[in-house]
Amino acid sequence: MYTTLFTDGTLFDALIAIDQDLAATAQAGGCRRCPGGRLHHGDYPRKPRGGPATLPAAYERRTSFCCARCRKRVTPPSVRFLGRRVYLGAIVVLACVLRQGPTPWRVARLGEVLGVSRDTLARWHRWWRDVFVRTAFWKAARGRFARPVDEADLPRDLLTRFPGEVIAPIVAMLRFLSPLTTASGSTMSEARA
Repeated sequence: MYTTLFTDGTLFDALIAIDQDLAATAQAGGCRRCPGGRLHHGDYPRKPRGGPATLPAAYERRTSFCCARCRKRVTPPSVRFLGRRVYLGAIVVLACVLRQGPTPWRVARLGEVLGVSRDTLARWHRWWRDVFVRTAFWKAARGRFARPVDEADLPRDLLTRFPGEVIAPIVAMLRFLSPLTTASGSTMSEARA
């Protein structure tokens, strides 16, 4: 079910629109350090991996702003990128969900489809199990769920908490995780992937 999303541009187009809204909100809020400080674009290049061959050019830039007065950088949350990882956030989430299963065939197939090594998939899975669960974000956010999320079954159990068909739960989960995508919204120590 989720494997078709790796090559379907619908999800990736939707994520661009959400990121544009998040960026507009951040820019309209101005600089937190300088009341009235205007934020100008200071985007930086990205070379994302894992998306469809027809990935829009918007994925080659990470929206960021710089205050006109104090020069402090403001990078809004993102649903396209999961922190500083080179693989797209949706790919990291979906690959880990699909990896959670008993068959080595599943891991091999993900490697073929995404060009991701077995070691990278294992590292992403360890990030969910060992790093993510210790973040201040997760410690505060996990209480939002009526039934506790099984941390041993992350990210799959977390994905099941968001309603909808195929794309909607992934988008909702990426929105939920978006505070982790910027240093100002997270105190997590990032594991590189």
